[in-house]
Amino acid sequence: MPRTARPHRRIALAALSTCLVLGCGAGATPQGADEQAPPPSAPAEPGDGVVTWASSADHIGEAVDGRGYRLVVHTSVGGSGLRVRLSNAFGDQPVTFGNVHAGLQRDGAALVPGSNRRLTFDGARSVTVPAGGIVHSDPLPGRVPAASSLAVSLYVARAGGALTGHWMAMQTSYTAEGDHTAEESAAHWKQRTGSRFYLDAVTVRPRPAAGAVVALGDSVTDGWQSTIDLNRRWPDYLARRLAKFPTTTVKGVANAGIAGNRVLTDGPGQSALNRLSRDALSLPGVRTVFLFQGVNDIKLEPGPTAAQLIAGYRTLIDRVHAAGKCVVASTIAPFKGWQEWDPAGEAVRREVNAFIRNSGEFDAVADFDRVLRSPYDPERILPAFDGGDHLHPNDKGMQAMADAVDLESLDCGSR
Repeated sequence: MPRTARPHRRIALAALSTCLVLGCGAGATPQGADEQAPPPSAPAEPGDGVVTWASSADHIGEAVDGRGYRLVVHTSVGGSGLRVRLSNAFGDQPVTFGNVHAGLQRDGAALVPGSNRRLTFDGARSVTVPAGGIVHSDPLPGRVPAASSLAVSLYVARAGGALTGHWMAMQTSYTAEGDHTAEESAAHWKQRTGSRFYLDAVTVRPRPAAGAVVALGDSVTDGWQSTIDLNRRWPDYLARRLAKFPTTTVKGVANAGIAGNRVLTDGPGQSALNRLSRDALSLPGVRTVFLFQGVNDIKLEPGPTAAQLIAGYRTLIDRVHAAGKCVVASTIAPFKGWQEWDPAGEAVRREVNAFIRNSGEFDAVADFDRVLRSPYDPERILPAFDGGDHLHPNDKGMQAMADAVDLESLDCGSR
């Protein structure tokens, strides 16, 4: 998948009431909150709560000391007891986070006054994450609304070696030299970035109880060709549909897309088979894994046979079911016009799609192929949905994909 940088665009968001987000003043739980969160030092298991945002980790460069990151993320489900998950999964040296804060984005790197709150780790302000490790913060008192733009600010006091993060965020975040995590102004956050660093999940405790779906995919799921900073990836549209749908308790949506990712073999990111546990099954509250991958396998030269790709799907199905969760899959969308398309790969795509539609091995199926393809040339994306490269849908195509998902199929519960 393409790795060409795209220009970033700032957007202004209306300020929300500070007391609705992460508490009021110096740490008191907001009045009227319908659930009392435990104090930050209270013990909590990593699986506690429901994932409201996620981003799959990869090795994206070399780590440096003394740098701050203000990372903007968009929640799906709301709740109390916000926690963040910091990852050094691809690091080869320990990373020390000197300070971590979370607040509500006002505009760009600026935060809503009074909303920025310190996160702790077993009651401590700093935490060292070993190479290959993951750490969860303590729960933060206060309630985070659904569909909020949060800014999680990290100060990396000591680091080195391989840097863990997510290369293509489709969201503008900010960096700074030194520790400015507690500051709510944008004064020191001058540098923009289109990547995310270390942060790979945010969880909350919803009320009433809710579950989540994780979208395991490639650059289409990651949002390439959708509009930067407007949350128009197809999982974002799915989250907005779920929020309004009264008969499902699945409200959280986690995006586990990685540009260029494949089912069977490592490349950009570990393969879906190798990252399934970390990027999907380990996320709190996940009931369903939504699998939309395979085009990058097919585009390889030489690529796998349909039988080999189907065998990979079956392994994923078995692992998801063994974890007590459901797996929904989509057919592979058309991509004729992309430089790596050829008739042999198209034949594999059709055979794999027939398996997805007709085998009955998935708990449910969404047919993105039928939604996106042109009625005049079913090997191509409909021009109205084409982001311009004949593989990645535009905003309208992303919304059409989300609209094609049967929401009740995502709420299939434990097996």
